[in-house]
Amino acid sequence: MFKEQVDSLYRQVQDEICAGLEQADGKGKFQEELWEREGGGGGRTRIMQGGAVIEKGGVNFSAVHGKLPDSVKKAFRVDAEDFFATGVSIVIHPVHPLVPIIHMNIRYFEMDENTRWFGGGIDLTPHYVFENDARFFHHQLKKTCDAYDPGFYPRFKAQADDYFFIRHRQETRGIGGIFYDRLKPDNTGLDWSKILDFSVDVGRTFLPVYTELIDRNRDRDFTEQQKQWQYLRRSRYVEFNLVYDSGTKFGLETNGRIESILMSLPPQANWAYNHQPNAGSDEAHTLALLKKGIDWL
Repeated sequence: MFKEQVDSLYRQVQDEICAGLEQADGKGKFQEELWEREGGGGGRTRIMQGGAVIEKGGVNFSAVHGKLPDSVKKAFRVDAEDFFATGVSIVIHPVHPLVPIIHMNIRYFEMDENTRWFGGGIDLTPHYVFENDARFFHHQLKKTCDAYDPGFYPRFKAQADDYFFIRHRQETRGIGGIFYDRLKPDNTGLDWSKILDFSVDVGRTFLPVYTELIDRNRDRDFTEQQKQWQYLRRSRYVEFNLVYDSGTKFGLETNGRIESILMSLPPQANWAYNHQPNAGSDEAHTLALLKKGIDWL
């Protein structure tokens, strides 16, 4: 069956990424916890803490099923109750303030043959925005998208800009990436098999892109001021995930596993009252680039 094929490929993506990140880090190892969801299904939570590069990171797989709560049925605009959902979700918080935070998610949701779709994306949240890194990141995402449809990248890039926007701060969470939801044949021109291929390729774009960004920045010197700025930028990440993130809301409303849902939160984040960076500083430069619609290509 199709959903079993999705499940199997997503597990492979999780395995590949965990092995690659352990190699890139050189010190840290993922600890795995297998869990079962009351109501149906479960997952494999894999967390690395205290690595040479990765201060805290999660690469999680889940495949759950059961009955949808009324609140989720209303949000999804569906009437049926039985659902199946599977996905891989990744958030990496690095030790080094010049190495960016990264998030990736690929997911599949099904209620019946007529109500099912894929979603996902990758986005980057640098503590300091370096234009060369941003261009590299977006070029790689465009390459993945262009293999399926040249219209995917501009469409999904705009959706990422809109989705990863912290409305109460009037700034984007980072430099965006791609974000898509409810992909199916009638809005892509692809059959289900090709949409699955695209989803898996998005997942497999993560490792080479992020290891390159790690290698570019991991050995650079940094100051205590830059470390404190990292903690402030992490606080924005927390605000977005707890206030706006749809995956967090879905997990909480479907009785998901709390530790796995909140693994996206950093090990330390700081809030300073009305912090304003100095004019002309690297911090001020970064804030000026946290806005929608920037053409990074």
